[in-house]
Formats: sequence, structure tokens, C-alpha cells
Amino acid sequence: MEKENINSSNLNQIIESKMEKVSEIRELGLEPFGRKYDKQHNVDYILNSYEENCETVFKTAGRIMSYRRQGKNGFGHIEDLSGKMQYYVKKDEIGEEAYELYKKVGVGDFLGIEGILFKTSTGEITLRVKKFEILTKNIRPLPEKFHGLTDVETRYRQRYIDLIMNREVKDTFIMRSKIINQIRIFLQNKGFLEVETPMMHPILGGASAKPFVTHHNTLDMELYLRIAPELYLKKLIVGGYEKVFELNRSFRNEGISTRHNPEFTMMELYQAYADYNDMMDLTEELISSLAMTLHGKDVLPYENEMINYAKPWKRITIKDAIKEHTGYDFNTITTLEETREIAKKLGIQVDEKASYYKLIIEIFEAKVEEKLIQPTFITEYPKEISPLAKLKKDSTDYVDRFELFIYGRELGNAYSELNDPVDQKERFEEQVK
Repeated sequence: MEKENINSSNLNQIIESKMEKVSEIRELGLEPFGRKYDKQHNVDYILNSYEENCETVFKTAGRIMSYRRQGKNGFGHIEDLSGKMQYYVKKDEIGEEAYELYKKVGVGDFLGIEGILFKTSTGEITLRVKKFEILTKNIRPLPEKFHGLTDVETRYRQRYIDLIMNREVKDTFIMRSKIINQIRIFLQNKGFLEVETPMMHPILGGASAKPFVTHHNTLDMELYLRIAPELYLKKLIVGGYEKVFELNRSFRNEGISTRHNPEFTMMELYQAYADYNDMMDLTEELISSLAMTLHGKDVLPYENEMINYAKPWKRITIKDAIKEHTGYDFNTITTLEETREIAKKLGIQVDEKASYYKLIIEIFEAKVEEKLIQPTFITEYPKEISPLAKLKKDSTDYVDRFELFIYGRELGNAYSELNDPVDQKERFEEQVK
């Protein structure tokens, strides 16, 4: 039985042992690092094809994830992208020479196997191997297989190991690909044109984030990796396109965590003749349709909560959300002094230079955001922190803007674009002051 408890002291010994097996395979006139293999069936197809007394021969390939051998018999599990399946090797059936070769494989090796199905006494569908082929001999040990890969640092810095050891991560990556594909299909069916805009910008724009700086040798000028595609997409609207979107990479030279990455995928879309209410409707329909298309249901688990993506979603102003979760009503509380005292009572460290509107945002972020578990649109943000958004009708202080929160996290931000050049200039001048 093969079991590998890996630490720094025995790593070299394990690699040396594996290299010895590589040499032994070569001495037999075989390639330990093989060539093309005619894989005919995925593991999930094989498992779903099981029937009693089935004599169909299946041929597949994958990585050995478990390996045990006792006397003239061997069991193991082989895994490909579609799933994991048990196999059984019997010396009397494959022959002594082949069985001696089988002794030289182990966990992490890629193996091609061919055989018929049966069920073990425990009811596990298993492939009885008639032929096998070593496709690639693994010479470095995988993480200890009985506990998997749990170190967060290793998982994120060596994602390929994470994918090998944690099946749910591999499934998440597959689902991510499906989600992006369905987003494209949804928007294209709505008449949106997908575009690609420059990733190297001569000027900063689109968001208030620190950029990555690079240098263009031929033009002898500094350029910035884009922090958002916003400016170029707006130029396309000015140029006459009415519905455009881009789903691509952006870069922000800021912190790293499990929730933030300097290089990330972001989608931005713009629609002429629409406002932020239309964007709320579109966002709600997009995400709820993704749930039904990919999972066939509206209610899905995330962490310790069940999230309901069925329409309609809650829409509430930022002041009403604060009132709902703290009891303080800033529809009636309008002075800076009283707002500062409330923030202190709520345990928020107050910047004495912060304005009334900045304090409202700080109260919201500290005491409300994490409680927005079900899909919720927060609306009516202050003009002071939304310099590119159109004023709310009959208001001088609040704009037509929303942010979408699910499970306490902001997933989207949109607003009716400010298209009044005079108002825009005044706001920029005020920001400079």
C-alpha cells in the first residue's frame, strides 16, 4: 500500500525513489513519459454506462489519485476532468510481466487503462483492467492524500496543485467558464456588442485606484495598465454604438487577499437611451437567469446561507438601509455634528474632517454591508462620492446610482451617466478644491 507523508527531510528520498522507477521502466524498453494515447471515454461517461453483466470495453486515461496493492491484486482511483473512478488490476488477468510493470506506478502518475465494468462487494462501480499503459511517471509527490491540500498560501500561489487535490476547486473553475459564456450569450441576445478596448492607457481613468506603470520603448512614453475600460467604452457610445460590453482583464496595483487580486476579470457595459433603473432590471435578469440556466433553480447555497436569486430583488435607498439595520434615520438627521456623534456611538473611528455624506457612507460600510445577504440594490448615493453620476430628479445632493450586494459583498455598481458638461466641470473643480 502506498502512503506518502511529505516533509522536507524525506522529499529528496521520495523523488530519488521515483526516479529509480523511471530508470526501471526505461530498462524494460518503455517510455516513462509517453506519447499520444487514444482516450475514448471520459470517467463520468463510463460510470453512467454501467449495467449488470455489461461486456462493453471502455478505454480512458487520467491521474492516479489513490493506489494500493496487495499480493497479486491492486486497486486504485483514476481521475480525469469529468470525475473519479475506481479500477482493479489482477495479476492473473493482465499477466505477470504487465503486473511487474504495474508495480512501478503510483499516486500522481498518468495511466491509460482499458477494461470492463463490475461492482465491488461495497457497491462501487469499478473498471476491471485488461490493459494499461504508463502515460507519464510523476517524480514529485502530491500533498498527503488523506488530508488534501489545506494551506491557503500554497493553494493560491500554486493553483495547479489546488486543482489536483481539491475536486470542488476544479468544479468551480469549470462553472466560472460556463458563467462567462452564458453572460456573453445573454447580452448578445439583448443586442449588446462585445468589444475589446486598449489595456495600455496613456492617461488614468475609470476608477480611483493605483495603476501599474509600464514603458513603451518605441514611443518613449509611460503607459498604464488599465484599471477599468470605462473611458474607451464611453467613446464607443459617443461614436454611435448604442449597446456595448467588455468582459476582460483589468489591473489595480493594490492589496492582495482571497477577495482581491491585482489582475482580475471585470465586465462593463453601456447602453444609450437608458438609465440606472434599466441597469438594475438588466442586472437582476442576468444573474437570476444564470442561476436557472446553470443550476435549474433560483435558491442556491453559498457558505452558510441559501441565496434566493428569484426576481424581484430588494431595492432600498442607502439612508433607509441604515435605518433598517441601525435604527438611525438620516432622512431626518441632517446635521454634521449629530451624524458625527452617531458614528462614534456605533464604534466608528471618525475623521474630524469627514463631511456629512462621507460619514453616511462610513456608517453604511461598517454597519450595513455585511448584513445584505440576499440580493439587494442600494440606491441614492451622495453626489459627493459619485462625481460622474447624474443628479436624482429634484435633488441637489443625491444621484441616480446603485450598488448590488449579495452575501455582504458588492458585486456591481452602476449609475445614470452625467451628460451635463457644465455640471461635470463644476464637480471636477470642486474635487480639485
